[in-house]
This record gives sequence, C-alpha cells and structure tokens, in this order.
Amino acid sequence: MTEALTAQQLRIARLVAGGATNREVAARLFLSTRTVDHHMRNIFSRLGIRSRTDLVRAMS
Repeated sequence: MTEALTAQQLRIARLVAGGATNREVAARLFLSTRTVDHHMRNIFSRLGIRSRTDLVRAMS
C-alpha cells in the first residue's frame, strides 16, 4: 500500500505513524508545518484513508 507514496511522503508517514505531530515532523525534517500539512493531505488521498489512526494501520 505504501508503494503509492513518494520517498518524502513515506518519511513523513512513518514519523506520523510513530506518534509525531505535524510540528514535530516539520522540525525533524527541516520543513514548514504547512509543507507537512500538504504532504499529509496527499498521503491520505493516495492511501485512501481519512485519519491518523488509519495511517497507523496502513503503515503496519
């Protein structure tokens, strides 16, 4: 399922699935929180999910 993600999206998805907030992901990857928000919307769309809980399930 994660094959649909770009390398950057996969890095972000793994951090979020591990419990990191968007702000924490942004700080760790040297991105703006808006960029992380944008990636999260695209991740949700590509994986056909609607929540962070669904993301955790999809990543496991």
